Amino acid sequence: MNPFSSGTRLRDMIRAIRACKTAAEERAVVRKECAAIRAAINENDQDYRHRNLAKLMFIHMLGYPTHFGQMECLKLIASTGFPEKRIGYLGLMLLLDERQEVLMLVTNSLKQDLNHSNQYIVGLALCALGNISSAEMARDLAPDVERLLQFRDPNIRKKAALCSKRIIKKVPDLAENFMNPASSLLKEKHHGVLITGVQLCTDLCKVSSEALEYFRENCIEGLVKTLRDIANSPYSPEYDIAGITDPFLHIRLLKLLRILGQGDADASDCMTDILAQVASRTESNKNAGNAILYECVETIMSIEDNGGLRVLAINILGRFLSNRDNNIRYVGLNMLMKAIMVDAKAVQRHRATILECVKDSDASIQKRALELVYLLVNESNVKPLTKELIEYLEVSDQEFKGDITAKICSLVEKFSPAKIWYIDQMLKVLSEAGNFVKDEVWHALIIVISNASDLHGYTVRALYRVFQASTEQESLVRVAVWCVGEYGDMLVNNVGMLDIEEPITVTESDAVDAMEVAIKCQRLGLTTKAMALIALFKLSSRFPSCSERIKDIIVQNKRSLVLELQQRSIEFSCILQKHQNIRSALVERMPILDEKTFSGRKAGSLPTAVSTSSIIPCNLPNGIGKPAAAPIGDLLDLSSDDAPPAPVSSGGDFLQDLLGVDLSPASAPSGTSQSPKTGTDVLLDLLSIGTSPSVQSSSSAIDILSSSHDNKAPVSNLNGLASHSSLSANATSPASSAGMMDLLDGTGAITQKHEENGPAYPSLVAYESSTLRMTFNFSRQPGNPQTTFIQATFTNLSPNVYNDFLFQAAVPKFLQLHLDPASSNTLPASGNGSITQCLKVTNTQHGKVLF
Repeated sequence: MNPFSSGTRLRDMIRAIRACKTAAEERAVVRKECAAIRAAINENDQDYRHRNLAKLMFIHMLGYPTHFGQMECLKLIASTGFPEKRIGYLGLMLLLDERQEVLMLVTNSLKQDLNHSNQYIVGLALCALGNISSAEMARDLAPDVERLLQFRDPNIRKKAALCSKRIIKKVPDLAENFMNPASSLLKEKHHGVLITGVQLCTDLCKVSSEALEYFRENCIEGLVKTLRDIANSPYSPEYDIAGITDPFLHIRLLKLLRILGQGDADASDCMTDILAQVASRTESNKNAGNAILYECVETIMSIEDNGGLRVLAINILGRFLSNRDNNIRYVGLNMLMKAIMVDAKAVQRHRATILECVKDSDASIQKRALELVYLLVNESNVKPLTKELIEYLEVSDQEFKGDITAKICSLVEKFSPAKIWYIDQMLKVLSEAGNFVKDEVWHALIIVISNASDLHGYTVRALYRVFQASTEQESLVRVAVWCVGEYGDMLVNNVGMLDIEEPITVTESDAVDAMEVAIKCQRLGLTTKAMALIALFKLSSRFPSCSERIKDIIVQNKRSLVLELQQRSIEFSCILQKHQNIRSALVERMPILDEKTFSGRKAGSLPTAVSTSSIIPCNLPNGIGKPAAAPIGDLLDLSSDDAPPAPVSSGGDFLQDLLGVDLSPASAPSGTSQSPKTGTDVLLDLLSIGTSPSVQSSSSAIDILSSSHDNKAPVSNLNGLASHSSLSANATSPASSAGMMDLLDGTGAITQKHEENGPAYPSLVAYESSTLRMTFNFSRQPGNPQTTFIQATFTNLSPNVYNDFLFQAAVPKFLQLHLDPASSNTLPASGNGSITQCLKVTNTQHGKVLF
């Protein structure tokens, strides 16, 4: 027989595939076998159809495509024999899923098999329906499944209950049809049927509030009795696991009771006794017992308030923390984190055990225990818990120091009873793990020190002692050099000694030595060295006897390769040598820092920086106060302190400022009335869109981006071109005004009128200063209204010659700009000549309204 014919046995094909040494050989074998199966399918080979489908299922499990065999599943399902149906249903569940349209063809076969006289065929149909049922199939076959929930055979009832779970999941509206049959399953003696019935009731409660109320009223007493019977049942070898009768049924019953008791005081009272019995009598030396205890604890914590039961549940979790199994300890910590929200006092009794878990070798248990300790801390226990955590910080692993340091700093800041205690604890943390704290931590410490005026001397002495012991923790060094720079005189003179302090003798030279060590230490970063340099500069005023030595140290850093240190040293040396009169004012102690402002910025409730212009009014050169900018202007930062004040306008006029166009109505001649023009109308004129012929005034603008030259003459006015984008149009007559309005787009009537009355577009002085004048002349070809020609003339009014002249311009996206080369690249001085350049502007949206 051909080894790859349709008659090849499944075991022979498996043996051939396993004998392949490479993936290519395996693909070749599978390809040949699939070809043989396709040939058999085309020949409608009924003798080996079940064998071919079995081989296709194995090939499918290897990951190869087998969609060509899906119809074979339906043919086997439609056959009459049990073996063929079994292979067909197995292939249906493996090769198809609920999203495929082919599945609709099997609905009729499933309905017939659900009503078959052979209970094994009924079981096959229920199995398939429970695995791949779609919403349409569920609606069609739900009555048959509901009927089978009362079938005589327990295996069929069990499979029907599992199939019902799938149906109510796909079609929740059918839940009410299964409430009565499901409640009858809770009275079963067969554990297999009972556990599936409990699962069905659990799912019904989740998808239907009516079902939840129904089971609360009718089934709680029966569930409590069932759980009590199982808990008190004698040894039964059929269901016994580790000395416990059917722990799986225990857990399912507890889950259902948790759902029924949650939010219902009466239901919770009914189950109190049995929960206490399960919690107290279940042994915890086996995994099965621990699983039941965990589910029992979760049920107790979820139902309505019962203080005694909750204490019992939390004590069980405390025993979990003493278990040698890491998984059980982790589960206990997780549950205690939920329990602390319900009964914090009961969890506090297990504080010592939880702290031991922080020292566990397992990283996941360490982190979870640390999070739990963080939740346990309050004003009454912050001191002992912080002490324990700091002691553990000294021996903890490097990778764990960052987490524990962050938690300690947060707890100390949140629950500190006194500033001196806060300072002491923070110094301990910084001395042990200063390299692991964030910058906000030592920033906050400096702010607290600044506000504790009676502790300045104590703090600077404590920091000096720690600094002398070690300079490895950079955050600690930063706080130390800051305090020595601010309060160095207190350090030397022992100002503000407390009773708890030991006397210390520090000379001015010793303090300067400490700062010099910080500057020269190779391990410390740039920020720390810069702070030490500033501290030295401050000490030059506080320690007059050491001022020359301090000056020498600062001078040495003038040759530093680090630009920041070099610049600071040069500036400080200059002050020490040439500006002695202002030194004392510069090195005064910093004012007390605002703790509330820092806390607000840290929490994100305040901006990190506030513009001084928004607090202090800016006096302009002409003495006129700068008006408040519009909100959008502040957002885009379009206002400039050196810009002349603009008249306050309404929100709709803001776009005028953005475009740099003067949109205010021009002064009308005496005796002539002139209607005002809105900003939107003028913008439409500027962009050449839908201009109304009734408009009597307008303006035009073009953005001059840059102008460069190589002449050494002053260039301030030329550079001013880049910032002046507003071009004023001085119209003196309605005709010329209308011509300006029609710069980029005009109407035929207006153009004709202009041509009859004279020049349609008068010249425009676009820019003029003491050094440069720029004039625009406009023209337009007849029959081409969308294109405007501009001839720019540049005249140099200064006595210097400008070389390498360059003019650039920009327009909105819907305009096209073409720049011809300039007539020359040299602009003669004193108006003795000029440069001309032609621009062509085309409006691609001619006649269209864009706004």
